[in-house]
Parts: sequence; C-alpha cells; structure tokens
Amino acid sequence: MAIICTTPTTSPAEKEQEPKQDLENDPYHPLIFNPSLLNLQSQIPNQFIWPDKEKPSIDIPELNIPFIDLSSQDTTLEVSRLIAEGCTKHGFFLVVNHGVSESLISDAHRFMECFFDMSLVGKQRAQRKPGESWGYASSFTGRFSTKLPWKETLSFPFSNEISGSRTVQDYFSGTLGHEFKQFGKVYQDYCEAMSSLSLKIMELLGLSLGINNDYFREFFEENDSIMRLNHYPPCQTPDLTLGTGPHCDPSSLTILHQDQVNGLQVFVDNQWQSILPNPKALVVNIGDTFMALSNGIFKSCLHRAVVNKESPRTSMAFFLCPKRDKVVKPPSEILDKTTPRRYPDFTWPMFLEFTQKHYRADVNTLESFSNWIITNKFTV
Repeated sequence: MAIICTTPTTSPAEKEQEPKQDLENDPYHPLIFNPSLLNLQSQIPNQFIWPDKEKPSIDIPELNIPFIDLSSQDTTLEVSRLIAEGCTKHGFFLVVNHGVSESLISDAHRFMECFFDMSLVGKQRAQRKPGESWGYASSFTGRFSTKLPWKETLSFPFSNEISGSRTVQDYFSGTLGHEFKQFGKVYQDYCEAMSSLSLKIMELLGLSLGINNDYFREFFEENDSIMRLNHYPPCQTPDLTLGTGPHCDPSSLTILHQDQVNGLQVFVDNQWQSILPNPKALVVNIGDTFMALSNGIFKSCLHRAVVNKESPRTSMAFFLCPKRDKVVKPPSEILDKTTPRRYPDFTWPMFLEFTQKHYRADVNTLESFSNWIITNKFTV
C-alpha cells in the first residue's frame, strides 16, 4: 500500500524568517536559491549562467545503452558481455526486473516531493555544513560562486553494516525531528534495496572483468554509501544554465531513478546524448572509484542534467561507496607485466575529502586526485 506523507506546516514565525531574494542582485547580500522568487526576474542571476561552450544542446540524439534484464533467461555470460560492452565505452547501462518494488520507488518519489515542497526555512533545518557530504544544499551557493547548478538536493548517509545500523532513520529523526520518522523508514528501506541490488551488479561486473564473481560483492558488502534526492525546478531561461554541470561521479557505482521528465545527458563520441526516462528501469553508471578498481578498464563517463521552462524534474541517486577502511586497488587478476597500475592506492574518505574540500568534480577528477596523492606522498 502506498504511503501518504505529511510534513509540518509552515508556521507564521517561519514565514517571517523566509529569506527574501534581492531582485536587484545586491552584491552586499548573499545569493539565495529560491526558484519561486528567482523566476520573477526577467533573467536569472549571472552566477547561474554557464559559459557558451558548456550551455545545453538542443535536439541531441538518444544514447544507445545496454538493456540488462536481471530476470532474463539469457546466460550470465551474455549479461556480463553486455555490461562489459557498455562499461568499456561509456560506463552506463539500464537495469530492469531488478527486484526493487514499484511501491517502494513510488513512496520514495512521493516523500521527495513532500520534502522539496516545504518552505525554504523548513528545508534548511537539514542545511549541509561546509565540508560535509550530506544535508540540504540549495544550488551549492555557499560552496561555489560561478556556474551554479539550477537545483536543490538532500543527501544523507547509508551504512550497510552487519550490526544492522539504521543510519538513514537516525539521520532523519536526528536532523529534521521525530515527525520525519516516516521519511526515514521509507528511505532506509530504499537504501537497503539499492545496496542489495548493487551487490548483485557487482557480481556481474566481476564476471565482466574475468575475475571471481564474489570479489567485488565481498569488497562492497559493508558499504558506507550516500543517497541523494535531486529537484530541478523550472527555469525561465533553461538555455543559459544547467541543472548539474558536466562531471564524473567520484563514487563506485550510481543507481539512478528518474521521474518522467527528460534531462539526463551523457558525453559519448564527442557529443552529448540523452538517456530518456523509463519508469521500469534504473540507470546504472560506473564511478571514478570503480574505474580505479578496474585499473581503467571500465569507464567513468562525463554526464550532466539539463532543465526546462515548463516542468520540474526529480531523480534519486544511490552512490555506492566502499567501507571507510577499505583500500581501493585493482585485483591482481586484471594486472600483468604489460598492464601497469594506473592509480595509487587510496581509501574512499580520502577521495571524498578531495572532492568536498579541494576540487570541483569534472572529467579529470580521478587523474587530479591521483596526482594530489602522489604530490603529497599520502599512503594508506
């Protein structure tokens, strides 16, 4: 049965506290990402306008992406071949019949809408703190000053520990209050489903690389992952901005569910190509950390999100990450005398700190991180 979500109503006191965007772009006041007010302007603030070479493309082709049916009678070898085909070229594939219930996905989307429909003051109760990787972020206005994304997000941690930790439920109750207990229950269940699916996919990735199918499953069994809810409001000038700028995910694996609004684009064969929404499918892509685990065999591909003038767009991204103390290095089976190591050993917290405090994720994140480790002589 679908769950009906309720959120606390905005009190008169909160309404008084609601930040008012300076419509004249007063340089003495910090920019606040409040789409309902920003859209009253004839043009979006300059901080959201991207360089011409990075502005969204019009009428781009659809990406030819492998379609993986996890209930298919095809042999496991055939499925792993299809995955390898996608991962060596661009790192993306679609998964259907994945075992995650439609009602759980629907509830997760419904609660996401409830959260982003709250007042700005209400959402800011979960405001992300500088240097942290979870919490509410309104266009990263406190982190960057140019090429701001036209979006708001809520990120929270998930830990798949044997001890049975309820990380997500604890986050919602501890950060937003006991009245958000139902939110925490839905997203705890969703993250557990994503983690289980990730481990199944890791078995297939191992087979695709020609190693034991248990290797990566065991490596990620106790993962310390991140869940992110994305909301891309309508924009009066979508041709000038981006919902998410071009980047490669620094995590190991991303499992994304989109709503029915088109917006995800991947850079393949020197052009942007679209991955159209499919309510029955999950979009899976390789991240930089797994690219390092495969010694560069599987690719972490540049992608972005665009916005439109008419409809809001939402998506849910589960970022699979290793347990904090796991050392990221490729298995010996994929290394030989003619294939040297491409990346130094590291742990996920090292990479996360690099992307949160030292570098804005782009197509060169993994290479820049590797150089940072070598330059600073970090060891694990």
